[in-house]
Amino acid sequence: MSAEDFYSELPSFTDFSTVGVLDEYRPVPDDWHVLAADIVRSTDAVAAGRYKEVNMVGASVIAAVLNRIGRDHAPFVFGGDGAMLVVPAQDVAAAREALAGVVDLARQVMELELRAATIPVSHLRALGGDVRLRKYQLSPGNHLAMIIGDGLAIADRILKSPDEVAPFAVAVEKTALPPLDGLSCRWEPLPAREGHIVSLILKPAGGKTLPGVMADIATRLGYNPLADDARTRLADKSRLRFRFPPSGLRYEVLLGSAKNHVGGWVRALIECVAFVISFVTGWRIGPFDPKRYMKELSLNTDHRKVGDSLQLVLDLTPEQLSAVESHLSDAYAAGELVYGLHVSDSALMTCFVEDIGNSRHIHFVDGANGGLSVAAAEFKQRQARLDEAKIGQESA
Repeated sequence: MSAEDFYSELPSFTDFSTVGVLDEYRPVPDDWHVLAADIVRSTDAVAAGRYKEVNMVGASVIAAVLNRIGRDHAPFVFGGDGAMLVVPAQDVAAAREALAGVVDLARQVMELELRAATIPVSHLRALGGDVRLRKYQLSPGNHLAMIIGDGLAIADRILKSPDEVAPFAVAVEKTALPPLDGLSCRWEPLPAREGHIVSLILKPAGGKTLPGVMADIATRLGYNPLADDARTRLADKSRLRFRFPPSGLRYEVLLGSAKNHVGGWVRALIECVAFVISFVTGWRIGPFDPKRYMKELSLNTDHRKVGDSLQLVLDLTPEQLSAVESHLSDAYAAGELVYGLHVSDSALMTCFVEDIGNSRHIHFVDGANGGLSVAAAEFKQRQARLDEAKIGQESA
């Protein structure tokens, strides 16, 4: 397979419970780049109640790049307050332009500062990391990348270091508006049915494996979150809520129709009316088939993924949450894993619909009020303490 077609030609897998089989991950070509972006002071935005806006900007990074270079070529991971993509060498320039457009748009329209960089995979490998991936099929034509090797973690560190990021930072000069077609925010928050929406990030340590870690957690939950179990799905029909007009429609129009807000509002409202008619009657309107779409929607979400660490968004009872928190705390103290966790009463969903007629759509799911962003900050704090303890042991 050619370097530029590495991801599109990579075989996919359909059993998520095998995500921890490390031998199945393949290294991306050395001349590829990691595109890293996240919102500066996202915790302040979360505290101000702006996490839906934060989510929209993070999803905009993915939408803009994929619209520019093609979805089949670039694996991506949504992180709540940002995103990571891995792109072939020949697409780096176009991807940088799209990314610069999102940086500029986020600042001017949303008043959020998005930092962004494109970092060569070869550089990450020189620093001791790697970028290896598998391709998980959500439904035919829709995939999520599972990425391991600590390359993304190193890219995140570089992104947040003014000195390290300087050679790779995305410059924002005379940028064009980014292509955000298909980015939407029309579903209301998904309520917790069991009691708590839990955003969990974890990574095995001390010789433990992901299957072993998850087997321990499964005994506390009564099911394995990696298995194809209905209890792992958040975007099922019973939980989906649509209001007219959608409460998040303003953010969609602000980002996607920056040059013509009036036109953007008119188009979005017409689409919402058509959706309501189709949803209520079951009629197909244009390329939109409501029955097929709803079935695919429950599958095409990223509530389970690997971006150097396992990231899950789960709906847990108070008893399950208590049992899992107790186990995670004990396992971390024993050096078996590192984790970060955030609890809310609902989940947020942001959509990227590339081609509804051909069932090409993906839905980014995150816990409300901080979700994966807060969990990631907690994860990094615990990882730092673990690293400090190891250095202390080695020097003793």
